[in-house]
Amino acid sequence: MIKIYLCDDENAVRHQIKAALEWKICVENYDMKVACSAAGAKELLAAMENGKQGVYFLDVELKDGEWDGFRLGSEIRRRDPHGILVYITSYGDLAWRTFQYHLEAFDYIVKGLEPIGPLAAQCLGEIHERLLAERQAPTETFTLRTGEMVRHIPLSDILYFETASAPHHVILHTSGSRMDFLGSLNELEVQLGASFIRTHRSYLVAADKIEAVDLKHNKLWAGGRECLLSRTGKTKLRKKQEESG
Repeated sequence: MIKIYLCDDENAVRHQIKAALEWKICVENYDMKVACSAAGAKELLAAMENGKQGVYFLDVELKDGEWDGFRLGSEIRRRDPHGILVYITSYGDLAWRTFQYHLEAFDYIVKGLEPIGPLAAQCLGEIHERLLAERQAPTETFTLRTGEMVRHIPLSDILYFETASAPHHVILHTSGSRMDFLGSLNELEVQLGASFIRTHRSYLVAADKIEAVDLKHNKLWAGGRECLLSRTGKTKLRKKQEESG
């Protein structure tokens, strides 16, 4: 059974979301339950089962002393690397903050635009579909360590790797996160094989994520992000196209 944890310091919002999630679980007969509905971070953390994947609906603007939603999310990630985070916020554009905390959020629910309960229920339905798909077709993952935390990232989520400014460090990019870890592109190129292309000495790009190439200006785009393209990278791209064509 997947346990759901909710943390929001607004009682009305928290009750609406909890009621909507429990109704969705009942109607759809999901193997899930709301295990904790908390007004503060410590209550949620005390209720967690470490090592078991959970679903977490977290208020970004949590007013709980030193805790806000992002700090809480970081602690949850440390205890539950595979946990699914959904952020509840009054502001629509907060994805950039996840980069600062090395977090990957499944979704953001914005307060005030629409009734929050149905949005939470819809989000839970999408999470359920994703979990079913992962169980039916096990996903290949890339494992990395950031600080004290070990992360397992589905290969299908990775856009590209990029050398970091710190020596011997690499940045992994997905559509909603960036993670800095100890490594080298040379080793990753060998490890990941033909599904990734070394387009430049500083970039290793997922072949199926390349959307456009500008040969004249030595650039390409993966997941809407701009990457560099060297002369050798152009040769590798052409060879890949010939093999797939």
